Amino acid sequence: MIEFKFSNKMYEILKWIVVIFLPALNTLIFALGGVLGFDSSVVCGVISAFTMFLGALIGVSTYQYRKDQTVS
Repeated sequence: MIEFKFSNKMYEILKWIVVIFLPALNTLIFALGGVLGFDSSVVCGVISAFTMFLGALIGVSTYQYRKDQTVS
């Protein structure tokens, strides 16, 4: 099986993007869509899917890291 682990710096950056930035951006676009009268559902759907994808990558990396810590 392929080992998939991020460096600590990459993990922290991706975690901030997934937990803070992308949800805030999604909320901003959704709110502006309502205020300015445009359909933001497609853009918000794409951002949500991308957020879930990055979250899954972080989860796999965390699993690999923890697995290596229990073996060591």
